[in-house]
Amino acid sequence: MGAMAGRSDLPKADALFDEFGGSLARYVARLTGDGDEADDVVQEVYLRFLERSPANDANLRAWLFTVATNLVRDRARERHRELLQRQDEQLPSTTRAETRVELADARRELTALLAPLGQRDRTILLMRSEGFPHREIAEAVGTTTRSVGTMIARALRTIRKHIAGTRRREEHDDHA
Repeated sequence: MGAMAGRSDLPKADALFDEFGGSLARYVARLTGDGDEADDVVQEVYLRFLERSPANDANLRAWLFTVATNLVRDRARERHRELLQRQDEQLPSTTRAETRVELADARRELTALLAPLGQRDRTILLMRSEGFPHREIAEAVGTTTRSVGTMIARALRTIRKHIAGTRRREEHDDHA
């Protein structure tokens, strides 16, 4: 099977979803906490399978669960963007301008705080700040769920050391 699967793949898709649809729906429901959303995601995975199934049939179950996980993440990001946009639209224009300036300042400060970290540690902290569970963070950065907590602690320790060093330099500059 490959890209642009068609109606001839319906029996294969039906058989695949008969076999894995229940466990996929339970997984997505646990991931989202919403049974209705889980049903929608499973339907979308089914459609994606029909539209562009994997070239290799070796591990279709893994493909289904990966696509479902990615769809859940994409939907969460979209909801987050929509929420931020609605909040922004509800603010008076002067408040929006002030908020944009404050956000730009906060982004610069955050960028400076994250600068001493490697890409992996930055990704872990940013995903954690967005509320991703350790399991999803581990999948995104290619590590085990158990090590995510240790990696978060290490990254935060690095940031604290960076802040302490910056404060010492500022104090030294003030006294010079």
